[in-house]
Amino acid sequence: MSSADNRSSVPFLLVFFTLIILVALTYIPTGFSLWGWSFNKVDLLSEVRRKPPSAAPRAAAPVTRMVDSLKKKAASEVVADKTHIKRDFMTYTGIIQYGDTGSEASGMVHFYQALHDLKTGKRKKVRIAYFGDSMIEGDLITGTVRRLLQNYFGGNGVGFVPVTSIVAGFRNTVVHTFSKDWEEYNFKDKEAGGRDLGLSGHAFYPEAGSWVRLAPVHRPHLDELHEITLFYGPAEEHPCRVSTGGATFELDGSHRVNELELKADSAATAVRFQFDPTGPVDIYGFSLESDSGIFLDNYAFRGISGVELPRIPEQVTQGMQSVHPYDLIVLHYGPNVLFNPRITKFGWYERPMKKTMAYLRSNFPNTSILLVGTADKAARVQGEYQTQPGVLTLLDLQHRLAEEYGCAFWNLFSAMGGAGSMVQWVEGDTVYANKDYTHLNFRGAERVGALLYNSMIKDFESERYK
Repeated sequence: MSSADNRSSVPFLLVFFTLIILVALTYIPTGFSLWGWSFNKVDLLSEVRRKPPSAAPRAAAPVTRMVDSLKKKAASEVVADKTHIKRDFMTYTGIIQYGDTGSEASGMVHFYQALHDLKTGKRKKVRIAYFGDSMIEGDLITGTVRRLLQNYFGGNGVGFVPVTSIVAGFRNTVVHTFSKDWEEYNFKDKEAGGRDLGLSGHAFYPEAGSWVRLAPVHRPHLDELHEITLFYGPAEEHPCRVSTGGATFELDGSHRVNELELKADSAATAVRFQFDPTGPVDIYGFSLESDSGIFLDNYAFRGISGVELPRIPEQVTQGMQSVHPYDLIVLHYGPNVLFNPRITKFGWYERPMKKTMAYLRSNFPNTSILLVGTADKAARVQGEYQTQPGVLTLLDLQHRLAEEYGCAFWNLFSAMGGAGSMVQWVEGDTVYANKDYTHLNFRGAERVGALLYNSMIKDFESERYK
């Protein structure tokens, strides 16, 4: 063989023996070190063996169907059994339930049983506390859920209204005006002025003559005043006079949460409260309800992520539950955790959020808890908007929290359409979200509220809950 022939075979031999070495390295189970250098595991055949990609960072167990014998069980037993149906949390658009069979606090057990009792006349009221950030400000999403639930189960009234609000002019489910002299403490204050924050994350202190005016709006279930309740803190040492409707009342309760209950005049088109304190007293807000039905309280607080809730004193939380009990708590957070599109690890959020879950479980032991998974959130990558990488990781964390604490989970990201849905909601023919690729507009909020309501009612109306 000539020297030219020898030279032409060198590249072939080099590629051949390199391929043999790489294939051999594929069967070494781990990486290795040599002369101080570390080498990762080589897997030349990974593309050949690769399974189809999963839609979720964490797979759930396959669906398990229940037997027909459940039709004959009592409602409470059947709802408990529902918690054992396994779903793929990343693709399922309904409500997934977790918890121990037979536990009233598991999944949506207590809430669905309460709805059953309301519908059959065994109880008069069912209440929901819906906690969230700016996604629900102005009663967005919650206003739709409330209206649809009241269409089905009855009830009139907007529920909780804080003393003052930065979105009062934006909220279209109640006419809410107030004087400008209220002193406010909230989650954003490090010490909150030593005040006991209410469930809304606020406490308000009136000056002499401070006032609040509430009026109904011309919308279904919101066009009349019925029962009006004022919530306030201890006032035994410093009683506070409140004037409304030509009458004067003295707030002098000694409990951490006290209430003044009033019946609205049948002809009343608005109610105005004027305060005359003799000393510091915390005023938390008002509730507008009818004498029966279902009621949803919107507890929106801009810029928070849910880890702030344990700052509400347990005595206040328990006090509120004793005078104004909730059958379902909804936690709806996400955008403020995804503040940086480059963040994909959320251990810093998981630890304090576990404290929040433990706090809620301790103070609402028999109340159902529903975690709403974050909505899609898009960021610009190489000049094009797409789903932030951290969205899927955060959803996985929120799902694990629901599973660990025996709650229910609803994947809003999946219900919206999954990856890329926020871009479609912003840029599609029908616009459902704002140009920040984070927040919904009125139309989008209406759509999400209807999706959540439909998921609830689909479960409740199924034969398993009759």
